[in-house]
Amino acid sequence: MKNIVFILLAICSILAFTEKNNDTSIEPYNLEGVWELKHQFLYDENNHISDTVFNQNGYRQVKVYSKGKVMWTRFDPKDSNEWFGYGSYVIKDGMLEERLEYASGPMMKIVDTMKVFKFELVMTKKMYQQISVDENGHYTLAENYDRVE
Repeated sequence: MKNIVFILLAICSILAFTEKNNDTSIEPYNLEGVWELKHQFLYDENNHISDTVFNQNGYRQVKVYSKGKVMWTRFDPKDSNEWFGYGSYVIKDGMLEERLEYASGPMMKIVDTMKVFKFELVMTKKMYQQISVDENGHYTLAENYDRVE
């Protein structure tokens, strides 16, 4: 009788451990929520960071991701233009793809020439980095965001 109880406990423990470690329902890239730009990296031709650009003088940029939609806004006290955009996003194979559907006037001029924005995505639970990659595979710019709690 003790052997049967021991065997049943062992089987239940193994099943619980296996199920816990095989949980594939967790999305490795989850951007849901609010993010604020902290700084940007500029890269040299060897994909090394050549400079860090910090937000200055009240500059702010915020992105909100929710259920496949993205909205962003930028405020720069030195720029009289309004900067915002709204659209959809997908994450596939470590790449973030944003398609803006609506934006402020200055941004619509950019959207007219570039409908889809693609970035390499690096993230943790509290930060993410979207890296622009040129046609030769070189990094050009990274925007570094922190999650707003």
